[in-house]
Amino acid sequence: MSTAAATVRPREVLADLLPASRVRDAALVLGGAALTGLAAQIAVPVPGSPVPVTGQTFAALLVGTALGASRGLAALAVYALAGLAGVPWFAHGTSGVSVSFGYILGMLLASTVVGALARRGADRSVPRMAGTMLLGEAIIYAIGVPYLAYAADLSASQAVAAGLTPFLIGDALKAALAMGLLPAAWKLAGKR
Repeated sequence: MSTAAATVRPREVLADLLPASRVRDAALVLGGAALTGLAAQIAVPVPGSPVPVTGQTFAALLVGTALGASRGLAALAVYALAGLAGVPWFAHGTSGVSVSFGYILGMLLASTVVGALARRGADRSVPRMAGTMLLGEAIIYAIGVPYLAYAADLSASQAVAAGLTPFLIGDALKAALAMGLLPAAWKLAGKR
């Protein structure tokens, strides 16, 4: 085994470009939770669906990618727990458990997965970022849609029609935005 192989470190995520400290990590986690809560207020009702289009999923995936798996998970956990405790920062200024809470649970897992992929360099190029965002969205739906079916007493096809299909175009636009945003941030930072 060569010495070079033994000293290989995992790649940085954007948050690692800031000087390391516990204060930095706490501020990033709280900032990620706040960003997600703020983005959730961008909510547009979807006719025939109890789930609105929000900026929340984009923020959750961006937080996970920029902060990495552990800080991304922590930020989304703070967001979810604060919302459950009564902070009105879920979509439309709500809090507590609703039929769309499964999407928030999905965001916890998705932010962790995209953060782990970012640590492997998935946020450095447009094609890899596209795949990362699409995987993150798929994870959110894989948890959110079945939860919606259960919580709203919908059939699987009704849940897909109300909780997935109306959001695909918007999610493609969010993924396209992320595809340009994160690789550009790395270029500005002078690292690839």
